[in-house]
Amino acid sequence: MAKRAAVVFILIAAFFGLADSAYLAQHEINGTPLLCNIQNLAGCNVVAQSPYSHLFGIPLSEYGILFYGLVFALAAFELVIFDRLLRRALQALALFGLASSLYFTALQVFVINALCIYCMASALLAIIIFLLAFFIEPVRRSLAHGERRFAMPPLA
Repeated sequence: MAKRAAVVFILIAAFFGLADSAYLAQHEINGTPLLCNIQNLAGCNVVAQSPYSHLFGIPLSEYGILFYGLVFALAAFELVIFDRLLRRALQALALFGLASSLYFTALQVFVINALCIYCMASALLAIIIFLLAFFIEPVRRSLAHGERRFAMPPLA
């Protein structure tokens, strides 16, 4: 039952990620400034207007919508079907999201020299999704489950 709860939390995190990305995408489309006045995280507009805010001419927020939408869909299917392949796909996607978030956070800190609260929220959500995805399907199984480990035969 705990694994099902983890999938529900992934759904919730993906929903918030979708909302965050949609907010950023809407402001990109409208050309309006972002609202961010939290101390030390007020660089939203600096980050959003940097050359690093687009990849192949597409705003990163639209990639975020795609990422969180896929995570949401996979998690929803996982609740209904409960399939190992879905869990592995969710893990792969979560790992990609985590790596991307770490890269873009490093860009904000070391290159752009500004932090965006919406980007930090997305990175936190990506971390949560990653941790939960690996909780629902551990990568390694223990020997207690009857799985044999293959070893190299001794050299004669």
